[in-house]
Amino acid sequence: MKTNIIFLFLIVSIGFTSCQQDTSHTKKGMVKVTILYPNSDGKTFDMDYYSNKHMPMVASLLGESLKHVAIDQGIAGGRPDAPIPYLAIGYLYFDSLEAYQEVFGPNAEKIIGDIPNYTNSQPVVQISEIYQ
Repeated sequence: MKTNIIFLFLIVSIGFTSCQQDTSHTKKGMVKVTILYPNSDGKTFDMDYYSNKHMPMVASLLGESLKHVAIDQGIAGGRPDAPIPYLAIGYLYFDSLEAYQEVFGPNAEKIIGDIPNYTNSQPVVQISEIYQ
């Protein structure tokens, strides 16, 4: 009986740990730049180009101010029959808004100029402060 309880505890612990968000690259107060690529009829997105060329170029241009990069690819909507709302979402993490603004401004033209190479979707950008 004791072995069964320990085993059950381990299963629950492992399940809980796997559901927790990975925060190893982020902390409260950091700034997250979220780039959302809306989906609609006729919109396309080249994930290979985005992940292997565009984001590495962005990381190179933004340098050490950029603390972490993450990419999501849309796979389903909120209901079983709903289309994906976003083709992809990119995330850029910085220590502060000023750190982001300082490095993005001088590189904006090159970064924005590369968008037609991987999508015909007009990105929506949100800048947030990480709260938790």
